[in-house]
Amino acid sequence: MAEYTDGFWWSKDGLRLHYRNYAGSTDRPPILCLPGLTRNARDFEAVADRLAGDWRLICVDLRGRGESAYAKDPMTYAPLTYLQDIEALFAELAITRYIAFGTSLGGILTMLLAATARETMAAALINDVGPLLEPAGIDRIRGYVGKSQSWPTWLHAARGIAEANAAAFPGYVLEDWLAMAKRLCRLAASGRIVFDYDMKIAEPFKIPGGEAGFDMWAGLDKLAGRPSLLLRGGLSDLLSAATATKMGERVAELAVVTVPDVGPAPTLDEPAARIAIDQLLARVS
Repeated sequence: MAEYTDGFWWSKDGLRLHYRNYAGSTDRPPILCLPGLTRNARDFEAVADRLAGDWRLICVDLRGRGESAYAKDPMTYAPLTYLQDIEALFAELAITRYIAFGTSLGGILTMLLAATARETMAAALINDVGPLLEPAGIDRIRGYVGKSQSWPTWLHAARGIAEANAAAFPGYVLEDWLAMAKRLCRLAASGRIVFDYDMKIAEPFKIPGGEAGFDMWAGLDKLAGRPSLLLRGGLSDLLSAATATKMGERVAELAVVTVPDVGPAPTLDEPAARIAIDQLLARVS
């Protein structure tokens, strides 16, 4: 596993937020890794194992996830607040040019960053999300987010997560589910295995439109002129093939790649994803 250092910064409303810093070339823009709704910096371990050294990676725990502080006001668990947190990170690290890798919610944030800070974004990867989200996928997410669960052992956690996600990852074996459990969960003080996020992140998501809150087509359009990549899981119920095609038609620089036999979201370690990422990075000057 690639070595990293833990970094922290402060939000405008006084939360201590965490990121993993994987060292890499200072001659290239760093890769900012933004995870999905219930995910954290650990989701990018496989990406970092492959790219760190050649590239610097900054893998963020959004507020309420991983080692970042939980918000006092759950309504701050929203894209515009996450954007402010990321802008504070840029200021803390003096980042003036970067590559964004965004999975699901992180992809929404990537489009929002393109809309608000286009001049500093060197390239972008949007992983299994788009300006139009499928109702089936939204309903599925609303059905599980914010519902607390716990297990006595990592093996029990892996089997529970497998039961809930088998349709999205039909090729997974127990070893894969154990690895996913350790990305998604933590060992609580009680000795039980629990999800590694604040259950209150579900509060804004219960509000229609709370999953985005802005016109993501406008954000997508701002990627024009930038090397960019859209990955779509072949089994995704959140991003349709039709929407992915439309996204590629709107932005000439956006390469659209389907990762077969996985649902939302690809881990970025699949062979098709690796090839596409390498091609994207090769386009960054």
